[in-house]
Amino acid sequence: MSQSFRLSSFLPYRLSVLSDRVSRRLSVAYGRSHGLSVAEWRVLVHLRAAGQVSVRDIETCVNLEKSRVSRAVARLQSAGLVKKAVGQGDGRLVAISLTQEGGTALDDILPVVLGIEAELLSDLTAQEREVFSRVIEKLHVALDQEGDVKPVPTPAQDTTDA
Repeated sequence: MSQSFRLSSFLPYRLSVLSDRVSRRLSVAYGRSHGLSVAEWRVLVHLRAAGQVSVRDIETCVNLEKSRVSRAVARLQSAGLVKKAVGQGDGRLVAISLTQEGGTALDDILPVVLGIEAELLSDLTAQEREVFSRVIEKLHVALDQEGDVKPVPTPAQDTTDA
């Protein structure tokens, strides 16, 4: 291994740290106001756009392991924010959807997290934001073509419009 390797300049490390910091910043807002975890937040936002879906669908679309999704759904159900029903096509499947309380919680949270996003992006010009978005998409495409990494929906494909 090269002596010149520096973790602090290694792209995967930098992206991971940035992602974790942004997620923590957002989670402070929705954690403080509604006691939600990152996984719970992602499940709620996905359900808002997708309607009634399975744990497998949530897992795929929000980029979380099945066990984290299952635990998040269980906590959200206990809090009255989501409900489970037997799947229409297959009685063995469980369909998960938002309750009215879950929708109201999202209505409260979304303006706050969108404000945080705007604040984070405020130091970037419109051109920098566009370039940043294109770079992220190119990295997704490169990983999708690799085949060893499970693709996740990108903004162009995402059905989770918040």
